[in-house]
Amino acid sequence: MSSLHLDMKDIQHAILNLDNTVVDLETLQALYENRAQQEELDKIDKHIKSSKDKENAKPLDKPEQFLYQLSLIPNFSGRVFCILFQSSFSECMSSITRKLDTLLRLCKTLQDSETVKRVLGLILAFGNFMNGGNRTRGQADGFSLDILPKLKDVKSSDSMKSLLSYIVAYYLRHFDEDAGRETCVYPLPEPHDLFQASQMKFEDFQKDLTRLRKDLRACTSEVEKVCKVSDEDNLQPFKDKMDDFLAQAKSELEALEAQLSSTHKLFLELTVFFSVKAKAGDKEVTPNTVFCIWHEFSSDFKEQWKKENKVILKERLKAAEECFRQAKEKSAYSVKPKHATGIKAKLGMKI
Repeated sequence: MSSLHLDMKDIQHAILNLDNTVVDLETLQALYENRAQQEELDKIDKHIKSSKDKENAKPLDKPEQFLYQLSLIPNFSGRVFCILFQSSFSECMSSITRKLDTLLRLCKTLQDSETVKRVLGLILAFGNFMNGGNRTRGQADGFSLDILPKLKDVKSSDSMKSLLSYIVAYYLRHFDEDAGRETCVYPLPEPHDLFQASQMKFEDFQKDLTRLRKDLRACTSEVEKVCKVSDEDNLQPFKDKMDDFLAQAKSELEALEAQLSSTHKLFLELTVFFSVKAKAGDKEVTPNTVFCIWHEFSSDFKEQWKKENKVILKERLKAAEECFRQAKEKSAYSVKPKHATGIKAKLGMKI
C-alpha cells in the first residue's frame, strides 16, 4: 500500500479502461494476489454496518480501508483476471513460438543446408579413405550420427592433430573463400541453438497449449460474467477490447497448434533422414536424442573452426606484408640522370 504511491482513482481508471500507463501490470498482479477474499470482505462490511451510527466506533485500519476501496471497483476481481491473462497469454505464445521457430529452422538446416552436407561428405570421404583396402569398411555409403562427437578422439600418428581439426582445416582451405576474414560464415547450426533444441519436448509444448486453451475458455467465461453484471457506464471499453482479444487469441492459438503439428512432422522426417532410432523406453525419437549429438559435435567443430580461421588470418596478413615489402623495395631504387658528354655540352660548359 505504501509503496504504490497511487490514488485509488488511478487504480480504478486503469482497471475500467484497461490502461496500464499509470498502473503497470506488475502492480495489478500484486493487487490481484492481495485482494480481499469474500470472508474478509464480509467481516469488513459487518464492521462498517455495525459502527455506522456509533459515535466512538473504531475506524477501519489502512489495510482494511484499502481492501474495501478495491472491492468498490466494479467487478474488480474478474476484470483484473482478464487483463492479467491477456498479458500472460501473449508472453506464453511468444515463448512457444520462439522455441518452435528454432526447432523448425534447425530441422530444415540439418536436412537441406549445402554446407552441412559438405561437412558430412568430407567426414564420409575421409572415413572411407582411412579404411581403404577393406571391402566391408572402406566403401561406406553413410555413417551413424553417433560417430560425430568421436571425431576429436581420432588422432594422427604423432598425436599432434585430430581427425576433426583436419576436416575443419580442409573445409576452410578448399570450400570457403572467406576463410580468415570477418565475412566467414560458420557452416553448421550454432551450438547454442542446438543445446536449446535438445532441451525441448513435444509433450511439453502440447501441455502448454492445452493449458492455454483451458485458460482462454476461463477468460471467455469471466468476460461474459463481467459484461453481464456491468452497468452501461462501465461496460466499455472493456467489452470491445476483450472481445477483440479473445477472437485474436483463438485464431493465434489455432495457428500455433498447426505450427506445432508441422514442426513435429518435420522433426520425425529428420530422424528418418539420419536413420536415428528411438532410445529404449521411448515411443519415438526425442529432440534430446538427436540434438545432443549435434550440439557436442558443433561445439567441438566451432572451437577448431575459430582456431583455424586465426591461423589462416595470420597467413593472409603475412602474405600481405610480404607483398607490401616487395612493392616497397621496387619503388626504393632511384634512376640517376645521364650526364651529357657531347660537343654541344662541352661548348656549353666553356660559355
